[in-house]
Amino acid sequence: MIKTMAGGVWWSAAMLLSLALAIFSYRYLPGIGPLAPPILANLFAKPWLDLHIVGAATALLLGSFQFLPVLRRGSAHRWIGRTYALGCLIGGAGGLALALGTTAGPAATLGFGSLDVLWIAFVALGWRAAVRREFVAHRRWMIRGWALTLAAITLRLLLLAIPATGLPPVAAYCAASFLCWIPNLAIAEAYLRLRPR
Repeated sequence: MIKTMAGGVWWSAAMLLSLALAIFSYRYLPGIGPLAPPILANLFAKPWLDLHIVGAATALLLGSFQFLPVLRRGSAHRWIGRTYALGCLIGGAGGLALALGTTAGPAATLGFGSLDVLWIAFVALGWRAAVRREFVAHRRWMIRGWALTLAAITLRLLLLAIPATGLPPVAAYCAASFLCWIPNLAIAEAYLRLRPR
């Protein structure tokens, strides 16, 4: 019961943060509200930023619902899953282009680029496993992919904490390009090892 309650709390927090960040991110498409100058200064912001936002925000919007037992059986899971996976692939491709065009230097390119390559690979492997009806493998790859989708939230939390570190902003941002996803993936792997079935 405690594990179920703890899982429910984590899922609820991830869902609320994902929905909030997705809705907040969509504002970049029409250019509403405060837009971060470093993001707009990216060498490949046009058109890749829009693609990244459309894909990644859609993935954030839908991903949490795939863990609801009531939706895991039947056509709803399949159609939401296809849209989620397509969002991840589009968001990952856009993110990879943005990683190559970052103004924060090669360390940020490596950190974010690695995230995007793994995100695309895990979701593609999960999709392929579902098509082959290898549902255990599908679940495992999609859990890894969801951990990387949540890197968007982890990154924002890290960016809020950067001023307290005392590090130069660019150095802290480069560190965040790795720290936003490596702990997420480590937690997902630990979960999969503890609950292999």
